[in-house]
Amino acid sequence: MTITGQGAYDTGTYANLFLELGYDENEIRTRLDETWNELFYGDENTRIYYPMGEDKGYLLDTGNLDVRSEGMSYGMMMAVQMDKKEEFDRLWNFSNTFMQHTDGRYKDYFSWHCKPDGTRLSPGPAPDGEEFFAMSLIFASNRWGDGAAPYNYAAQARRILHACVHQGEHGEGDPMWDPETKLIKFIPETPFSDPSYHLPHFYELFAKYADEDDRSFWTEAAAASRAYLHTACHPVTGLSPEYANFDGTPAPLQPDGDFRHFYSDAYRVAANIALDWEWFRKDRWQVEQSNRIQAFFSDIEISDYRRYTIEGEALDEPSLHPVGLLATNAMASLAADGPYASQYVRQFWNTPLRQGERRYYDNCLYFFSLLALSGQYRMY
Repeated sequence: MTITGQGAYDTGTYANLFLELGYDENEIRTRLDETWNELFYGDENTRIYYPMGEDKGYLLDTGNLDVRSEGMSYGMMMAVQMDKKEEFDRLWNFSNTFMQHTDGRYKDYFSWHCKPDGTRLSPGPAPDGEEFFAMSLIFASNRWGDGAAPYNYAAQARRILHACVHQGEHGEGDPMWDPETKLIKFIPETPFSDPSYHLPHFYELFAKYADEDDRSFWTEAAAASRAYLHTACHPVTGLSPEYANFDGTPAPLQPDGDFRHFYSDAYRVAANIALDWEWFRKDRWQVEQSNRIQAFFSDIEISDYRRYTIEGEALDEPSLHPVGLLATNAMASLAADGPYASQYVRQFWNTPLRQGERRYYDNCLYFFSLLALSGQYRMY
């Protein structure tokens, strides 16, 4: 794959790996449009988006039959990348109306999941939602311009980011980033992180668009996250745990399960690292890391993807989201320069969207990979 000295932020050019491998440009565009239509307006075995009333809509976690801040913010990022303002506004209006807190310890944060009718199931937030909400709102402001509240996108993004950094300074609550290490937490109350939440490529842009007083914080957070991923990813396998301490070691057992291993959350790490390389090219380690994780999975069939220790031992638990894992392994080709980069892109191209009950998470990762590998996951 093509590795050059500067990222898309400096060059304005995004690699289209499908095109580099000989796929037709019109075919690639058609694939993007058709995949969007299947996910947002396809049949009931494929779609994950549902309009609600005159001005709202939601992405449904089809495995749990709830609506998550993760999925809502993902849907908004998909929509702004595809220039779909109506769907973006519907998703944002649902999120702003039903999920975002207006007071208390979680003011300006989002309930991490609710029912499709908007009834909150849990008050607490999950920080991966907040960072995707903020980034998609900034892109919407830059791509479409701002309107009246709640469609004053830039102001809404700054409000979220301010809470993420400053919550609890003058009242109850906790920030989403640890003030000392500048690392994102798993949830505001926990003294550990989730490696898949680390998006230094977003933080670089937050340093440009957040409140002026916080811009140096986001620059530091970007550097801290890049360094953190070196410690959270295994030096031989490239695998990372789902939850990790601030020193990168796997977090201890939690009351709701064992998250010390490589499983569903952790799939996203490869995709995030690759997109950071594509956009900013600030850490050559990301190339080596992408080669490592592609090599680990190179001789494993998709049907045999499992849960793994970060050292690479296969555990007796099949992957719930094999298509999603393939998608992130393929997205790693944005940074990888090893022998498997082309293989993964071709394999991904030949893999359809997942259908059925568990399709939501797989197909979110699938669509982000499709955007990225076609050069259409862009900064606005």
